[in-house]
Amino acid sequence: MADDTPRYKPYDRPAGGWGAAAATAKVLLEQSVVTKGSRALLAMNQPGGFKCPSCAFPDADCKKTLEFCENGAKALAHEATKFRVTREFFAEHSVTALMEKSDYWLEMQGRLTEPMRYDPASDRYVPCPWDEAFALIGEHLRALDSPHEAEFYTSGRTPNEAAFLYSIFVRQFGTNNFPDCSNMCHEPTSRGLPPSIGVGKGTVVLEDFEHAEAIFIIGQNTGTNSPRMMTNLVEARKRGIPIVAINPMPERALIKFTEPQDVVQMATFGSTPIASEFVHVRIGGDLAILKGMMKVMFEREAQGEPVLDHAFIAEHTSGLEAVRDEVMALDWADIVAHSGVEEAQIRRCAEIYIRSKATIICYGMGLTQHQLGSQLVQQVANILLLKGNFGRPGAGISPIRGHSNVQGDRTVGINERPSQAYLDRVRDVFGFEPPREHGHHTVESVEAMLKGTAKVFIGMGGNFVRAVPDTDLAYSAMRGLALTVGIATKLNRGHLVHGRDALILPVIARSERIETAAGEQFVTIEDSMSNVTASRGVLEPASEHLKSEVEIVCRIAMATLPDSRIPWESYIHDYGLIRDRIADVYPEIYADFPARIRDPKGFHLDIPPRRLVWPTPNGKANFLLLPGLEVDARVDDPAMLRLATVRSHDQFNTTIYSYSDRYRGVYNDRMILFMNADDRIARGLEKGATVALETISTNGVRRRVDALTIIDYPMPRGAVAGYYPELNPLLPLDHYDRMSGTPAAKSIPVRVVPA
Repeated sequence: MADDTPRYKPYDRPAGGWGAAAATAKVLLEQSVVTKGSRALLAMNQPGGFKCPSCAFPDADCKKTLEFCENGAKALAHEATKFRVTREFFAEHSVTALMEKSDYWLEMQGRLTEPMRYDPASDRYVPCPWDEAFALIGEHLRALDSPHEAEFYTSGRTPNEAAFLYSIFVRQFGTNNFPDCSNMCHEPTSRGLPPSIGVGKGTVVLEDFEHAEAIFIIGQNTGTNSPRMMTNLVEARKRGIPIVAINPMPERALIKFTEPQDVVQMATFGSTPIASEFVHVRIGGDLAILKGMMKVMFEREAQGEPVLDHAFIAEHTSGLEAVRDEVMALDWADIVAHSGVEEAQIRRCAEIYIRSKATIICYGMGLTQHQLGSQLVQQVANILLLKGNFGRPGAGISPIRGHSNVQGDRTVGINERPSQAYLDRVRDVFGFEPPREHGHHTVESVEAMLKGTAKVFIGMGGNFVRAVPDTDLAYSAMRGLALTVGIATKLNRGHLVHGRDALILPVIARSERIETAAGEQFVTIEDSMSNVTASRGVLEPASEHLKSEVEIVCRIAMATLPDSRIPWESYIHDYGLIRDRIADVYPEIYADFPARIRDPKGFHLDIPPRRLVWPTPNGKANFLLLPGLEVDARVDDPAMLRLATVRSHDQFNTTIYSYSDRYRGVYNDRMILFMNADDRIARGLEKGATVALETISTNGVRRRVDALTIIDYPMPRGAVAGYYPELNPLLPLDHYDRMSGTPAAKSIPVRVVPA
């Protein structure tokens, strides 16, 4: 019998290696898919195969036979699992009873097998024929007083073809309400970078890692959230390239890593040190470090040393003087206090940057999930512009996005604030006038539900109610709706916190084949470096009653818009027709889409800054001001700690694979508070004490999470961390970046209180 006793033991071995190999084997055994799963792993991220359903990091041009990581294997194993959620399961369990189960327990029940409808009389989901389900959705949508009373959510795992059709259907229906999973992670990239460099994407491609002379990784836990990136970092370190890791939590993979695919390292129990410089920043202190590095550069320029790329700045940029004046006016004592980092280390980081002729700066949600996250991202662009680190091999800005195809969904139309030029093309291609007013992002959609102005929610994948802030409010918002629709592969909390009418629609998974009347179909995926590739499932669908996302979108459209002249029926059968229309709507980047996608390696979408072309109003890359050193509102409370919600190593987004977090030394527990020992002692708390956290709020709303066990962890003073989504109840709905709508989940003001 497995020992489920909570244990806390520091992990001092390298990340990856035999631990990753053992974890992969274990998950295949747990899901009873050793043979099936191993066969599918050989096709994952390979030509003719399917794209990993986990993170969005690119493939290494298929140089390796095994192009997957531990967390990709977990995602596949849980998708290919032998376990099934059938009508008998729902007959046995009421929704009330299921609400008492953990997220992990729900995940472990397996794949959904047929469409289900909530029956309030029995408090159970009961079987519902597909035609009846589509008719119910159509009835609800047509009965609304306004199309704006519906919210259409999209998860990043939705492929380009389905996301594109979803965007066209919803706009023909009459709204731009597109809350999306990117609203909760990298929307500051999408909104912050265009005023700076003209595009809301990164400018780096995978090959740039081979030419970089320095790599900075800011606010990103690479070994857990994009483990395939570790291969590039290992190769860079073997070439002697400095890697600077800036993070409040020292993450194991950025300290030492063993490649599971390196036979020699595995056989000799070897490893590669990764970070040449670890910068232990305070939560919210990244801005001070970036400005400190810029201050060093400006100081040396003032002393006559040619540090900046003046030719690049003169030809390609605007606004340097205002940024230089603001940075030079900053006091070093304030920079040190806000960053929590000594001046000497900031100067070392600046020296690494100055000496490099080609630098990549990667960043994750540690930068984006702040109240000024969009403007913080702009400061990353600022420092890159100072040295001309765009448009050359080995240089650029690299947001490391999470969910596979979250970037692609945005590219093909999932956008609550579409451009007028895009809407004109939709009108011209499809022959209807799309709505012009902006729609709702995620926070605004929840606010609309609470006000009663949103009445229908359709979720294309994901676990919306667990991902959004302010859990209690979110539950209340969802339960007030007339209809909720969950399109998913697995059962999750979002299906249990539902409207008066509710449907669960089971979908074919990424790893499974899609067969239509026109033959086998494939979908396309855009990775976080703007490479588009084909994805063809290799497994049999988990049930004969599953439908593809494309078919579900088309049939909802047909049921809702019976007079539509768009050939939805044709799109169900031939995905090539969908790609033709994508090319029509996006001729600049998707021209010749059907021909280009035949390349097994896919193709790169055009990113103008790589060509030193800046699609900004003034045609220049712009240095943008963010005055001061704060990225979150100041809180006058001496007991305040800044809470960052984080994922465990056995987790992907809201999907919990186990209760353990190997690299942080946590086993069989998720109700954890990582805390600096000196902060704990200052509060008179014992090691391992059980405490509660309360949000420091100005609106009188009490937000509290109990039963958290303190673990001494090398956090900076004043910073604590705990797991998402368990600590989402502490994140106020209005605590977000106004430019992007992204919740500030990496900087929640809290206090520790007795349990």
